[in-house]
Amino acid sequence: MSNNLPKVAWIGLGIMGSPMSENLVKAGYDVTGYTLEQDKIDRLVAAGGKGAPSIAAAVADADVVITMVPASPQVEAIAYGPEGILENAKRGALLIDMSSITPQTSVDLAKNALDKGVRVLDAPVSGGEAGAIEAVLSIMVGGEKADFDAAEPLLEALGRTIVLCGPHGSGQTVKAANQLIVAVNIQACAEAVVFLEKSGVDLAAALDVLNGGLAGSTVLTRKKDNFLKRDFAPGFRIDLHHKDMGIVTDAARNVGAALPVGAVVAQLVASLRAQGDGGLDHSALLRSVERLSGSQV
Repeated sequence: MSNNLPKVAWIGLGIMGSPMSENLVKAGYDVTGYTLEQDKIDRLVAAGGKGAPSIAAAVADADVVITMVPASPQVEAIAYGPEGILENAKRGALLIDMSSITPQTSVDLAKNALDKGVRVLDAPVSGGEAGAIEAVLSIMVGGEKADFDAAEPLLEALGRTIVLCGPHGSGQTVKAANQLIVAVNIQACAEAVVFLEKSGVDLAAALDVLNGGLAGSTVLTRKKDNFLKRDFAPGFRIDLHHKDMGIVTDAARNVGAALPVGAVVAQLVASLRAQGDGGLDHSALLRSVERLSGSQV
């Protein structure tokens, strides 16, 4: 490409990574992708990106490496080892990890990358699949100010609210808080839905008027149709929210913060998984309230 935008390697082309990497292509970036499923790589190529046969090949001459994988073990698997990012990226490259992982994993990654001359930002996102597609994500970043400034133009192709929250790991801490608020909010909405339905109220009308007042939220706006239609095709899977509730309850315990309601919702998410609903959208917290209220789900 005849532009002077940084060359990007993108590792992890899932529900979030695919549309996000395509938004970078649309913004004029040269993007080379790698992920475990060939059809996802083919999708990026069809959108104007390039594919790579391995992580090492993808990152070899990238100025910026972006990772978007499910959890800490996957970040460690792609970052470390002879085939990993740190061994194969060029010195001076910027690694932006957009996965949602434990703050400690991000701190350790930044420390280990320093030896290799690789700069690191943790930059988890909120906004779900819709936010990824529309490029309106909220991006919470941890790391050095200079690295954040270098990354900002690129991040602006992916999101709308981009904020440096503090040193390495801070982005993950804010993301953990985000997941706490979202889960508790969905749970409250789910309880209201069951209460309204059992009371014989027109649910669509009720949710419309609630969403116009103080009870309104982005969660209710985004999830209203899931509740109304009982459509739980995943934008964000219960399995992943279960992981995130583990992160926030553990991190809060480490700093001495009590999360009494968060702990209850973490258990409700865990029970939903145990019921076999881990692959459903997190709005399926409605199913657990229905079961508790005597409905056959």
